[in-house]
Amino acid sequence: MEKKDNNGFSRRAFLSRSTVALAAGGLGMSPSFGFGKSEKISRKMKKIKITHTDSNFEREPLYPYRFKGSAITQAWQAVALMQSESGRHKIGIGTQGTLWSDKTVFQNHSTTGGNALMYAMTERALQIIKGNSFVDPITLLDEVLPEVYAYGQKITGNPDLKTTFALNSLVPVDNAIWLLYGEENGMKNFDEMIPEAYRPGLSQKHDKVASIPSFSVGASIKDIKAAADEGHFIMKLKTGAAGTQKEMLAKDIEFLTAVHKTLGDRETPYTKNGKIPYYFDVNERYEKKETLERFLDHAKKIGAFDQIAVIEEPFGEKNKVFVGDLGVRIAADESAHTVEDALERIEQGYSAIALKAIAKTMSMTMKIAQAAYEKNVPCFCADLTVNPILVDWNKNVAARLHSFPDMPLGLQETNGHQYYKNWDKMVSYHPMANEEWVKTKNGVYPTGKDFYEKSGGILATIPHYEQMFDH
Repeated sequence: MEKKDNNGFSRRAFLSRSTVALAAGGLGMSPSFGFGKSEKISRKMKKIKITHTDSNFEREPLYPYRFKGSAITQAWQAVALMQSESGRHKIGIGTQGTLWSDKTVFQNHSTTGGNALMYAMTERALQIIKGNSFVDPITLLDEVLPEVYAYGQKITGNPDLKTTFALNSLVPVDNAIWLLYGEENGMKNFDEMIPEAYRPGLSQKHDKVASIPSFSVGASIKDIKAAADEGHFIMKLKTGAAGTQKEMLAKDIEFLTAVHKTLGDRETPYTKNGKIPYYFDVNERYEKKETLERFLDHAKKIGAFDQIAVIEEPFGEKNKVFVGDLGVRIAADESAHTVEDALERIEQGYSAIALKAIAKTMSMTMKIAQAAYEKNVPCFCADLTVNPILVDWNKNVAARLHSFPDMPLGLQETNGHQYYKNWDKMVSYHPMANEEWVKTKNGVYPTGKDFYEKSGGILATIPHYEQMFDH
């Protein structure tokens, strides 16, 4: 057994973090970006000891959602319970995205096998934390992530495991910790829970957040038009079709042409030029920059280029090509695992970051949002096909982000209603299901005074998940 420090974690882990912090400083990066130390919390917080943990999960069937050359047909809802020595307990939930977070793990295992591996990592995190103490969630994540990641490498047999796979596994744990942290310290709402150092990047309070549906590769133009008819003014359009690079490009160009023919003349009050903005997500399918340039050349040819608001993750994370000279905004998503990765992407010319509080943890998201804000790089919130309650975890971030260029509101992708077979039943689990901010109205979520006062309902007890545990 290793000697524990005052926070209950090993001296080895402490030395490891210190070494990385020094390395970050040597590279000219602020160590606080990676390590969210407790001294960054605005007032002295309680030291909270975790005495009991538990976990469970539910399978939820999906209509096939196609991307990355594959498709998902099921999403596990992982649930983590944390109880402190005061007797208080909180439950955090997370949706598992095995294909999104690591395509190799997804393809090397059955659907159940891949999900079981991620769930085992969630359980491992709970075992690490049980019996130990923490002061704030961000520091705790930094303590736990390296060991959970190493455990994930071992059980998946994948030394190149994506960090996002580990972060995804930690979402229910991190959420439970945030809720317990807020309760133990007498915090009444989400604004009070944001550490002072991360408030600049989350300082807005938009009265509307765009509700962005997502259309998988091969989606029907008829369905895209129907979404526009319902008031959606920005939609996530998956490209990177299956097949060879040549076949993929041909299909993507055909899709772009059909989209522009359908939406090119539409008008919206939410953009500076009054036109529908296009948001393409390639999910790392393009192998070369030249392939994307040919896609963009076609966009110019048909008059669609100026309506492209953002292209997300065109290349794999090992592709270090500079993208700041393409004439369009390129966003990082799954390749921006951590704040250090996000900063590296910004150096490569990426000029937007897709935040995923519901996939990379709220703790890591706060750090990335602040780092991007300090670099003057806009952010928006992307989905992971999460459940309705997690939609509002994401919405709490989206509503507070600084406006995306030329759009006077927060941006949030939300696609669960399109792909979950039991979506309406899942909405009924939401503790504030009837509040106006829960449902999309004319393409946006209304995020007025009630939304902020009630934190979108994320701090409320959820009976459906409570009954999964025998306290």
